[in-house]
Amino acid sequence: MTDLTDDRTPGFIQHAAESVRDHLAASETLSSFLQGAGTLTLEERRLIVDQALVLLDQNYVHLPLKTAMHAVNPVQRLRVLRRRLERQKTHTMPPEWLFHAEMSEIFHSVRDLHTNYLLPEPFAGRIAFLPFLVEQYTDGQGPHFMVTHVAEGFSAPGFAPGVEITHWSGIPISAAVDLNAARFAGSNASARRSRGIQSLTVRPLRIHLPPFEEWVTVSYVDESGTQRELRENWRIVQNLPPMVDADAISTAAVAQGLDLDGDEAGRAKVLLFAPRVIAQEQALQADAPAPELRRGEISTSMPKVFKAQQVETSSGRFGHIRIFTFGVDDPVAFLREFVRLIGQLPQNGLIVDVRDNGGGHIHAAEFALQVLTPRRITPEPVQFINTPLNLRICRRHQSGASGIDLGAWVPSLEQAMETGANFSSAFPLTPEEGANAVGQQYFGPVVLITNARCYSATDIFAAGFQDHRIGPVLGTDENTGAGGANVWTHKLLSDLLAGDGATPYVPLPKGAGMRVSIRRTLRVGALSGTPVEDLGVVPDELHRMTRRDLLEDNADLFDQAGLLLKDRKPHTVSVTDAVSVNGSVHLKVKAANVDRVDVYVDQRPCASVDLTDGQADVTVPAAPTARAARLDGFEAGQLVASKTERIP
Repeated sequence: MTDLTDDRTPGFIQHAAESVRDHLAASETLSSFLQGAGTLTLEERRLIVDQALVLLDQNYVHLPLKTAMHAVNPVQRLRVLRRRLERQKTHTMPPEWLFHAEMSEIFHSVRDLHTNYLLPEPFAGRIAFLPFLVEQYTDGQGPHFMVTHVAEGFSAPGFAPGVEITHWSGIPISAAVDLNAARFAGSNASARRSRGIQSLTVRPLRIHLPPFEEWVTVSYVDESGTQRELRENWRIVQNLPPMVDADAISTAAVAQGLDLDGDEAGRAKVLLFAPRVIAQEQALQADAPAPELRRGEISTSMPKVFKAQQVETSSGRFGHIRIFTFGVDDPVAFLREFVRLIGQLPQNGLIVDVRDNGGGHIHAAEFALQVLTPRRITPEPVQFINTPLNLRICRRHQSGASGIDLGAWVPSLEQAMETGANFSSAFPLTPEEGANAVGQQYFGPVVLITNARCYSATDIFAAGFQDHRIGPVLGTDENTGAGGANVWTHKLLSDLLAGDGATPYVPLPKGAGMRVSIRRTLRVGALSGTPVEDLGVVPDELHRMTRRDLLEDNADLFDQAGLLLKDRKPHTVSVTDAVSVNGSVHLKVKAANVDRVDVYVDQRPCASVDLTDGQADVTVPAAPTARAARLDGFEAGQLVASKTERIP
């Protein structure tokens, strides 16, 4: 089940539930909303197409890949549309929704959720919704589609979590999902189908056109087996605000790796179905006690980002941490909270769950990897496509004076003017020192859970998890969303060339926007150099979501994760005592499931000792100023644990 809660406890939760009901009560019907839409002039439409041509022809890093893999030519389609607009007159131009539909179709044709046409006012910031959520499970008879959440204040006869949908406006539900999936830009079949299901009832209007139908008729079977029908109108409401300003020149904006559709939909689901999360946010802002936690749950200062809890499985009790998003401004604060939460969970095994995580700050995603492994993290390198415009942008910011340092890519971009190479050299986007600043903090075995709505920074996290051999990847779909890029907005690109008299960027009218994959990401380790885009991360193990998963808090999924953890043992190393005598340091080392320890003092190799009964004494001579000792633990010649400790 999508990890949302709907508790009816007093205090902040009750207040949050009432606030949500009031907010949703202020929503408007689709027909009423559309009466205020459609104010773009012919010249504004032409300007939008011209700016789209700049982005796709001169900034879009995946253009050669998408042209080859999906047999599309979005640049030529834009040129054809621009020519048609030249022939149109104000009194002959088609309705605005047709213009938006064609622009959206051109951008969707590349199947890249980083590269979007963003609709103008009044669509920006709003969602179209039906007051319930549908999810899929699979059994021996095939796929089923079940209601898993119902919005505050909504009720209908026999309609509650657990009812199964059979038809959608007269179309068998499986076929309706396939038809819906064909409209969305997922780069593989699993991603498109997953988004086809989600968009049945939640559609961010910043990304997608409003529904064509004003209402849907839902055929369902209630818990008594009675067949029923529900007719429900689409409603429009303001969504919760984003957590990061992706338009401002900042490290967070330049390091974005985000599926905007998934991010908007995630915030919409919190608004519609999770008053408890809103209550936690309100309590934090008011510096008040947090709402009562469920059994085994750990309190967090970032309730929209994390949920940490103990889970009981058929293989024992393990830690479970859900990362809903990497969409934060401060990756160091994200890392600090991640470390704090997993430190309070069972240390014999950890389930890291990134399902439905559309990404966010790439630094946050790659900073988190170090906590789970003794190996040094190599951040994924990124490349620009070689164009004169990208070279101008990088030259403008090669000194780092603006806070944005693009100097590393300049020499290869310049060289490409002579060699004709498609891509620049590849350099890490995430600072390597930050990706290894705190080192391993969790010493038990770890399993990662993914699905087809993992995208962008989450794809990068999953790829890094697999490439650094941290543990098995357990997928509920055959692949992740396969989004391998750093994404910049049109506004950010425009601001990066502000003051340049020859800039091709022009402000977009009436709040319209665009995003583009600006730098592609490449994997490291055994798959070094392989692009993440379109290929994604294939799980090591596959689990099909069951009815029990959707109704009983992922019970079967956690059981399978527990089976992957139970036969893997923790590996620990620590200093139990440290004494300085006459300039030498004497260390007592204790370890579990480790047969050798290499000792580094202030990053210098000092000793390598075999352990007897998990213990050893180590003397480091001539170390009067020693401040820290790093212990690297090995089992059968393999590095299995690493810990740095202060020397008093």
